[in-house]
Amino acid sequence: MHEEQEELKRRFIVWLSGWNASSRMQGNSGGAVNVELNLKMAHSEAWGIFLLVLLSITTDGRAIGSCPEQEEPPVTRLREYLRLKTVHPFPDYLPVTKFLIQQAQSIGLESEILEFAPSKPVVLITWKGRDAGLASVIFNSHTDVVPAEASKWTYPPFSAHVDSGGNIYARGSQDMKSVGMMYLEAARSLMDAGFRPFRTIHFSYVPDEEVGGVDGAEAFVNSPNFENLNAAVVVDEGMPSPSGKYRIFNREKILWSFFIRAVGSPAHGSRLLDSVAVENLRKALNRFAAFRESQIDLIKTGAVAGEGDVVSVNNVYLKAGTPTPTGFIMNLQPSYAEAGFDMRIPPEADADALEELITKEWAPASQNLSVHFVTKQNTRGENGEYLITRADDSNPWWVLLRDAIAQAGGDLGQPETRIGASDSRFIRRKGIPAFGFSPISNTPNLMHAHNEFLNAKEYLKGIKVYEEIIKAFSGQRDAKGKLDTQESFFINPEDLHSISQKIRIEL
Repeated sequence: MHEEQEELKRRFIVWLSGWNASSRMQGNSGGAVNVELNLKMAHSEAWGIFLLVLLSITTDGRAIGSCPEQEEPPVTRLREYLRLKTVHPFPDYLPVTKFLIQQAQSIGLESEILEFAPSKPVVLITWKGRDAGLASVIFNSHTDVVPAEASKWTYPPFSAHVDSGGNIYARGSQDMKSVGMMYLEAARSLMDAGFRPFRTIHFSYVPDEEVGGVDGAEAFVNSPNFENLNAAVVVDEGMPSPSGKYRIFNREKILWSFFIRAVGSPAHGSRLLDSVAVENLRKALNRFAAFRESQIDLIKTGAVAGEGDVVSVNNVYLKAGTPTPTGFIMNLQPSYAEAGFDMRIPPEADADALEELITKEWAPASQNLSVHFVTKQNTRGENGEYLITRADDSNPWWVLLRDAIAQAGGDLGQPETRIGASDSRFIRRKGIPAFGFSPISNTPNLMHAHNEFLNAKEYLKGIKVYEEIIKAFSGQRDAKGKLDTQESFFINPEDLHSISQKIRIEL
């Protein structure tokens, strides 16, 4: 509605200017005509003022300029950030780096640029605490976004268009530029109020999360620069929630990817043989399909809490046959066939048993099958712990986070397993507790989807939530009354009995 009113005003002003100019030109030809046209001009100007007043009032009686979703400076800054095209496969990180440095300077925070790969900067913004001896807190976000098919969007995906309901349409509005700006806006608000943290707060902005994070968060976390930060806890991205409860993640699935190759003697297409390559692969695919169905059944029957508690495995490609310039040779059975798989496993799964299942039952060598791993992430951290940050009263960081969200008026759901990868996995491998949290509720999850959007009011509310989190995390003492907290708050193998839902990997 606001856009329509503004457009009507603009068109009326253009018309009115043209009318007045035309009247004055004609009036110069004679006094009588001039008087008459001046009267007409005065009449039109009076009506113009009246109409402009009407057009500048919304249906509820407020002036257009007072609409908070259009005029709030934090929303303006967010939209500016969203317009920067850090989109794969060729993200331009220079403009976004300049933007973040400018934001830090405007708030009065220190900043530096770290580069672990050419043209892929990590921007580190620091708010120094009163006690340099206390372990620091890191709020991490990534600056890159996935591609968007512009033709499938209602508004251009990098225009940051705001509709009449205050919804900001842009790639990155949920994943995760909005959260990165919430950090800085919360810091800006707290500094304006005179708040100064005891602990040092770091805001890190890393590249390449959407393509694996090798040159971004992984390189940063494994660097001396990160070690020198002396981090006690890290907060990273979560996911939007369609309900009124915020979602929070204390663990995420481990990625394995592999392919199964079947071999056999080539044969004429007419031969009905038992052990040709494609037939061998089909047997492996049947076993894979049975396992996949068993995991789906666990979800359907309610045996587990959700998709995060089972092994997900999907056949992502098939390759076989002898190609020709126009197709395939149809009377030749090929000597090999291949299938690729994407597998995500809960962090408490028995990795050894799962690997044995794949190599000995799905693809036994006795049937001319072999397994080749492309990616095989560890299910345990450097200290042998499962990559699960404790989310109970034994972890003071969880207590502080939970209570801060409640203090801001937020309603927090049960901790979940993130089914897709995030930069938190690199943090947890170092034995540092990490939580995935995006204070975005009442919003459909459109991460990587068409028409990704975030409502301006929801964004402003999220800033207030982060104000409370920063205040809680930057305090001198933790929830246990300690001066510092550098303990490891992870699940050990002997603690698995405390996990309510065990992962099943057998057929």
